[in-house]
Amino acid sequence: MLDLNYLINHPDDLRNSLNKRFIDSTKIISDIDTVLHHKKGVQSEVEALRSERNRVSKEVGIIKSKGGDITEISHSMKEVGNKIKELEVELESLEQQLLDINLGLPNILDDSVPIGKSEEENVEIRTFGSKRNFSFVPKAHFEIGEALKIFDFERGVKLAGARAYTYFGQGAKLERALMNFMLSTHTNEHGYTEVWVPMIVNDTCMLTTGQYPKFKDEYYRLEKDELNLIPTAEVPLTNLYRDEILKEEDLPISITAHTSCFRREAGSYGRDTKGLVRVHQFQKVELVKFSKPEDSNTEHEKMLSHAEKILQKLDLHYRVVLLCSKDTSNSSSKTYDIEVWMPGLNRYMEISSVSNFKDFQARRGKIRYKNKEGKNQLVHTINGSGLAIGRTLAAIIENYQKEDGTFDVPEGLKEYYR
Repeated sequence: MLDLNYLINHPDDLRNSLNKRFIDSTKIISDIDTVLHHKKGVQSEVEALRSERNRVSKEVGIIKSKGGDITEISHSMKEVGNKIKELEVELESLEQQLLDINLGLPNILDDSVPIGKSEEENVEIRTFGSKRNFSFVPKAHFEIGEALKIFDFERGVKLAGARAYTYFGQGAKLERALMNFMLSTHTNEHGYTEVWVPMIVNDTCMLTTGQYPKFKDEYYRLEKDELNLIPTAEVPLTNLYRDEILKEEDLPISITAHTSCFRREAGSYGRDTKGLVRVHQFQKVELVKFSKPEDSNTEHEKMLSHAEKILQKLDLHYRVVLLCSKDTSNSSSKTYDIEVWMPGLNRYMEISSVSNFKDFQARRGKIRYKNKEGKNQLVHTINGSGLAIGRTLAAIIENYQKEDGTFDVPEGLKEYYR
């Protein structure tokens, strides 16, 4: 959510940001102006009526002190009071309209984000390692996994329908090893505190991190209970400090969690229907930071390096890309994607997104800290995947595959794979 007072005084900033995202700003700006104009008129009327009521109240006191009749004046003031109540209800409605508009607005993009209409215009920042050479035609991870009987997609479908899967033996063991490897690296080497969080959250949590209300149909909701399956641990981790005032000396706060994640994958019909690339439930290790505004760019870069370190330890070739304006998510101000090379699929695959939300989420969740001047100030929130475990598993199988249909386990993972 954006600072509405700032937008009211600087409408061109909102217009420019929407234009960068290729969103038509005409109706949005018009709607804001219409509601603000109406609100201003109602406020003026309320203030005038309150002033009149205060003036008459003084007159009533004088008349009563002299033993005069105040019946007519009291009746008139009752009507004024009722009118004020009606207008106050109208003001609340107009405030809600402004809030609804604001909740639908995307974050202001960072100045460093390149302007572009599609992922083809994302900018490559750097690469690590190189593509592996094979003396045979490399297979996709799902072909290898099914042949080794460590993946069973048919039984997954039997249990939960399309885009579901099961692991057996070596597959389940590898997933568990990756979870422990990632958490140990981030806690022991990168300074994150491990947290265990619920995987079912209330609507307020989803509103704080930006999934609701605009993208409500993309997630699994338990209507009867008004609860939601989390799409990522970003949601519960960020909401840990909702409605709280943190101490400046405690910042930055760096936390991590392993959870299952649940997504409808709406709009992805026909895309990556085989394998572990696009599924409804997957495991992920998430990284979240709360920082002072002046430190968030630095902390963003640090988090990116922490996610990269996992792939470096696994010796997997990847590239880092800075997302262009159209490809940057609604809540993010700036996002890097880490894309790992998949020789079996013959393409790069996103394995982590690392985003700086600045104060967008903090304003929704009222997550603040008390600065040196004693004033409450919004923190900046940063989050990223560290990493998506299923996709990391798929990348290992494809990059470490052997001609006989088996695969090796990376040296950096072997102490966890026992």
